[in-house]
Amino acid sequence: MNNEVKVVLFDTFESFENLLPLSYTRPVADFRVGIMTIREKWEHYLPGNYSYKTTEYLGEKFPVAVSADEEAVFVAGNVLPDEDLAARVLALESGGALRDRSGLVAFRGSLRQFGELDPAESSVEGDEVSRIQYVYDVFRENGQEICRDYDLLAKRGKGQAPDASVTIIGSVESSGGMPRIYIEDGAVVEGAVLNVKNGPIYIGKDAVVMEGACLRGPVALCDNAVVRMGAKVYGSTTIGPYCKVGGELDNAVMFGFSNKAHDGYLGNAVIGEWCNLGAGANASNLKNDYTKIRIWNYHTQRFMRTDLQFCGLIMGDHSKAGINTMFNTATVVGVGVNLHGAGFPRTFIPSFSSGSPEGGFDNVSIDKFMDTAGMVMQRRGLALTDVDRRIFDTIYRSAARFK
Repeated sequence: MNNEVKVVLFDTFESFENLLPLSYTRPVADFRVGIMTIREKWEHYLPGNYSYKTTEYLGEKFPVAVSADEEAVFVAGNVLPDEDLAARVLALESGGALRDRSGLVAFRGSLRQFGELDPAESSVEGDEVSRIQYVYDVFRENGQEICRDYDLLAKRGKGQAPDASVTIIGSVESSGGMPRIYIEDGAVVEGAVLNVKNGPIYIGKDAVVMEGACLRGPVALCDNAVVRMGAKVYGSTTIGPYCKVGGELDNAVMFGFSNKAHDGYLGNAVIGEWCNLGAGANASNLKNDYTKIRIWNYHTQRFMRTDLQFCGLIMGDHSKAGINTMFNTATVVGVGVNLHGAGFPRTFIPSFSSGSPEGGFDNVSIDKFMDTAGMVMQRRGLALTDVDRRIFDTIYRSAARFK
């Protein structure tokens, strides 16, 4: 493939709003689904020079790196690639477009030409592609994407051999000879139980799995993440970079730099970056009457019907929950929320809210939020930049319409 191709991963207004609050702080292509982000997947299948075309206020941090009349390949940032789709995109001629029933998948041409297209125009011809259209699609697609990403990464070799203290359930190798457990350099896995009968387990660089932890594949533990003693991690779960987890997780996705370090349940859930769930926090993923769930949708500004029976917590970046916090089924928590106290909060908590179910909620001042976010990031050796501050200031003003 041509390594010089320029690829622009674009967000539409509708896809951006349907994926709030997770898309408030990142282009959709930076969502982690499986082991890798969507952008990292495309880079594997279609090497080239990548940039973004996203909502205006994120553009300063994630700019378009092509000029108005320069040819590039524009790819919908919510599309999950595979080898066949990448080949079809690369084969597009100048001015050519690939669409499915959900709209534009890819276009080859200039930025000026792209601006004249209607991304919502659909086609019933050809196969449908996999997309992340709503927030719950992240955990719905996660098991399949772990397996797909694993096959890409495990081609590099066998990785580290599991420590002798590790109990493995299932065959260490697939019928094709590919390892079912991949442990990157620097990772430490001791005294754990790894079950690969239903899917592979990926352990990233410098990650740690402590003694007594049980992992049932498909599971992805990304670089520098930690699974603490006695944790139970069920299939289709991704623990992003620098996350710490304990207790019980089932089909949960944590993007990165977030903690659920103690006992408590998290299932069918998506947690952004820089979040913290206190000890004993629990999130329901099933209604008592077993009926299909409704979930808050920012685009329509109402609760939307889904065909899901299982859906847990969706939490935007920099939100926190105190000890013993309880979440109802399909609760959506915005950016910069500070939740504490007893009882169940409502199932939509707008961004920059602070309070409890019994005491009510107040606004978090933007200055207080910035101070806290800066301290949290500094603990990981990272800084809250001026660009980040401008992004959060825009989100803060935008969030007011939901209160």
